[in-house]
Parts: sequence; C-alpha cells; structure tokens
Amino acid sequence: MQVVRTKADLQHLLDAHRKAYFAQHGHLSSHIGFVPTMGALHAGHLSLVSAAKATCDMVVASVFVNPTQFNDVTDFDKYPSTPEQDINLLAGAGCDVAFMPSADEIYGKQGGSGKPGALIEFRFAGLDDRWEGSSRPGHFSGVALVLSKLFHILRPTHVYMGQKDYQQLAVVRQLVTLLDFDLAVVGVPTMREPDGLAMSSRNVRLSAKARAKAPALYQALQSVAELATRVSADQACQEAITKHLADPDFQVDYLALVHPQDLAPIQQPDPSAGAVVLIAVWLDGVRLIDNLIIAPK
Repeated sequence: MQVVRTKADLQHLLDAHRKAYFAQHGHLSSHIGFVPTMGALHAGHLSLVSAAKATCDMVVASVFVNPTQFNDVTDFDKYPSTPEQDINLLAGAGCDVAFMPSADEIYGKQGGSGKPGALIEFRFAGLDDRWEGSSRPGHFSGVALVLSKLFHILRPTHVYMGQKDYQQLAVVRQLVTLLDFDLAVVGVPTMREPDGLAMSSRNVRLSAKARAKAPALYQALQSVAELATRVSADQACQEAITKHLADPDFQVDYLALVHPQDLAPIQQPDPSAGAVVLIAVWLDGVRLIDNLIIAPK
C-alpha cells in the first residue's frame, strides 16, 4: 500500500494507474473506489474497504479529521488519532492507497483561527436542518465541502460510506446528484459489536461503565421498530426511552421514526418505502448516534 500526503502526488499516482489500466484493457475505464474516513479505524471502516475491493480495480482511503464539520472545538480536539495503526489496518485490508493530507493541504493556509476561511456554505433543502443538522449547525456543510474537494481531487467512480451515519449518507447522495458528480454512492451496512453497539471511533472515549450501558441504544432502536407496527411512532419512542434509556447517564438528543429519503418524521412505516429509526444520545460526555433501517414490505 502506498501512503501519500499531497494532492499532487495522489493525482499523479491515480493518473498513472488510469493510463496503465487503459493501455492494458483498451476501451475499458478503471473503477476507483474511495473510502473517506477520519481515522481511528475499526472493523466498520475495513468493511468499506472490503466492499470497495469487491467492485473496484483500485481502492483509496483518506484519513483526514476534517475541521469544517466540527461545530464544537472541544470535540475536534478530542477526536482520536491513530495514524500508524490506521496505516497498518488499511494495508492489512488490501487498500491500495492511503491519502493522509494535512488541513493546509486540503484547505490552504488557515491563519490563526485554526479553521479555513472564505468557505462555501452548502444547504440541502431541509435535509440538513433536522436531527444531526439541528444539533450540530454547519456540520453537513463541512462534510459536503470536504467531500466535494476530495471527489474533485480523486475523481473516483465509487464512494463507500457506512449506513451508521444514515443522515450523512442521505446528504452525500443529494450532494452527488445536485453537483452532477459522475460517482456511485454505495451504502454499506453498519458493523456492530457482539452486544449490538454500532462500531464507532468515538467508542474508545467511553469509560468501562458507560461502555457497558451503551448497547441500550440498539435495544431502543429495536424496540421502536417493533412497536411502530402497532402504535404511533411518538408512543413507540417514548416507551423505548422509558424502557431502555431511563438511566440518568443517558441524555437523549433525539429518537425518531423517519422517512428513508427526506428523513421527515412519520408515525408509521411506509409499506412501499420502509422507514428508519434514528437515535442520538450523550453518554459519558460522548455523543453516540445509530439507526435501524426498516425494509419496505
């Protein structure tokens, strides 16, 4: 696996790959799979690499903690960083290229503020205003900005993203459509620990006590999915909170049943489209999110 840290080196490497592939296969174009990450990798990230390898000729993973998607500087400062471990994990998973740029490489010189200036603001017709968007103003604009830059730098044919960040996946699909990126967005199912907790880089920040309680998030999601077939979503969510999240260590930001496309709240799953149960909870000073997809009938 090659590790590159500049846009120029990455583009040179990918252009050489495209030319060599075309020379070997004639009219066929190479499929380049992209796995964007913020590092502190775990099995969930590696499942994205595996999905990309199953379809693509070359797989590139980025490791970049993007400052523009953090509305809380403390959260940015505490985000775990394990670059050497990340390189070893990606290499072991068969990734071809690890792109590990600095913030200055992506955004240019940032000055004393620590954040890029003169940025473009992205809006997504309400999709970015609710749930995570409401709790983390500017978050999805920052995600869209960095991904737009990375898509232009890499020119991938496929991007692989985990379904755990369901709203982010929906925003990226809309970004690709609105800006006409010639790119397939592939959602990969959430990887879970044996007790049901969704794998996340933030899990390492949980104390042992909090980690033991964290599976309650998935239990609450399962409870809403089961109850919503018989009662209203509001009632299902309240019952799930009372049963699984009543412990004072849990601070529930939201628990909701939503439509899978626009994420608008609904009271019953749509038989033709299904539904998604979304949750965000603070536990031990760590914000955890998860979801459960209810398939259409």
